[in-house]
Amino acid sequence: MNERLFHILFLSCLKATQLIEKGRYFKLSWLERFRLKVHKRACKACNEYEKQSDILDKGISYITKQHNSTATVNVEELKSKIKMALDQNDIKKE
Repeated sequence: MNERLFHILFLSCLKATQLIEKGRYFKLSWLERFRLKVHKRACKACNEYEKQSDILDKGISYITKQHNSTATVNVEELKSKIKMALDQNDIKKE
């Protein structure tokens, strides 16, 4: 019972970073927000990850706005490539 409760309340850093990124584009459930908040209180690395991710996101947005007229991005193709890379990364970890 205690082990099950531990796994419900506490996230791994991998899951925490996934939730940080998910939270940028989608609304997190109350449980996801709670678990992420608990994790970030204890994990300096994930707090740093979130700060660095914010910087990257702002930089990409700035570059996109500056070169919007010359750059075209196939969003669906990009999503597909990112998903494939994440899936391959998951396979390597197993």
